[in-house]
Amino acid sequence: MKNARFVIIISLLAALNGWAQSKKPISSAVNSTVGHAIQITLKPYQNTKVYIGTNYGKNRVLADSCILNDKSEGVFMSKQKLTPGVYFVVSPKYTILFDFLMDDAQHFKIIADTLALTEFKIVGSKDNDIFKEYIKSINTLGGELNTIESSFKIAKTAADTAAIRTQYITKDKEIKDKRNYFTTTYPKSMTSYLLNVMQRPEAPAIKVINGKMDSTYPFYFVKYHFWDNVVFNDNRLVRTPFFEDKLDEYFKNYVSREPDSIIEEVQYMLTIAKTGKEIYPFLLFKFTNKYISPEFMGQDKVFLHIYQNFFAKGDTILLDANSKKSITERAYSIMANQIGLAAPVLNINTIDEQSFSLYKTDAPYTFIAFWDPTCSHCKIEIPQLDSMYNAQWKKLNVKLIGVNINFKELNSWKAFIKEKNLNSWLHVYQTEADLNKEISTGKPTTIRQLYDVFKTPTFYLLDKNKKIIAKNLSIEQFNDFLQSQVKKSN
Repeated sequence: MKNARFVIIISLLAALNGWAQSKKPISSAVNSTVGHAIQITLKPYQNTKVYIGTNYGKNRVLADSCILNDKSEGVFMSKQKLTPGVYFVVSPKYTILFDFLMDDAQHFKIIADTLALTEFKIVGSKDNDIFKEYIKSINTLGGELNTIESSFKIAKTAADTAAIRTQYITKDKEIKDKRNYFTTTYPKSMTSYLLNVMQRPEAPAIKVINGKMDSTYPFYFVKYHFWDNVVFNDNRLVRTPFFEDKLDEYFKNYVSREPDSIIEEVQYMLTIAKTGKEIYPFLLFKFTNKYISPEFMGQDKVFLHIYQNFFAKGDTILLDANSKKSITERAYSIMANQIGLAAPVLNINTIDEQSFSLYKTDAPYTFIAFWDPTCSHCKIEIPQLDSMYNAQWKKLNVKLIGVNINFKELNSWKAFIKEKNLNSWLHVYQTEADLNKEISTGKPTTIRQLYDVFKTPTFYLLDKNKKIIAKNLSIEQFNDFLQSQVKKSN
């Protein structure tokens, strides 16, 4: 999926930005009515290609290029406008030289010399004038704050520390006041917009409600105000270097790991973003990539929600054929094995060629291990699982079922079982004839598909009714989960 996502990003940028290498005379751009015409003088480069780049979330990408003449002059030009946001000038060797803002007018001039990059000028852009003024003032204050902060290391007494802390608080307030000055003085400027996107609300003190201290009030205050002044259909969000970090911070610290809580947030953001030409596909693929192989158990439900409510309703137009196929197949592979659902029917053969039915197996808990006798990880984890079973699970009357998913290795399978003394298991497999019969139906009904066995080993824990209560955990995590379930039931 990562490779597919990269292709998607690049193709979208090419379509949205109208990538073009300008070869037109400099003078033709000055009075041009094209979407963007940005003149540049970048000494000492001559007769070489330079670039402007921007952000696509955390990624940095090129947005346009031009060839400098023998006077170090060139022009970035296209019929289409670039999405406003934070951009940067890139050298012929792909080194980022300095940042600037892309405003809505997009007809201005950049003058710079690599021997004095801090002195670069932008002529004809009020947004960049404001931005440069802000950067200059905030860098000065930030340097002063760093000096005060370093003083903590040399404080000798508690009084010294207290005095430094007072200085720090005062200087920090100056910085906040300076930010507020720019957002209130230039409320419609790009600088103001960027500061609002960056802003995190400060947690208030614990509130007293009906005579009782509400310790959750600061948390929920920050959560409910985290996105103040941010509208999720604004394409400029993609063109900032900090929006994606803020998004990750929000989901990590202020959204429950429970799938339904995540789904509520994702649904809201994607619904609002849908009118944004760039922000919508950015968020759609970010959430898809995050939850198609989630970090925490059960969160693949989020991906399934995204597929059913967005991709399955027409948004596959954003995908190439390979990505569309991958996402669709993945969605169908996890539909039947979500946490809380009844485990798919499993009618196969035992190791001694007797018929086996999962739903005829009576046990308070059933643990299913899908494995391959040729798999190196399986050869390590299956004996570990057996040890855990004998030490902890056997006394809980857990039924341990091992499913060999490689019918071509029956001899290796039987030899491994004998070698490792896996005598407490119920060992089963699917015959080649039964597998071919399932495949011939043309439906996603094979064991691998129904149980999402795309890696080995794959583990599931079922309750007495054969509902899936845990999956995709380590053996130790399964043990912790099982022990907690047993305590709850007692």
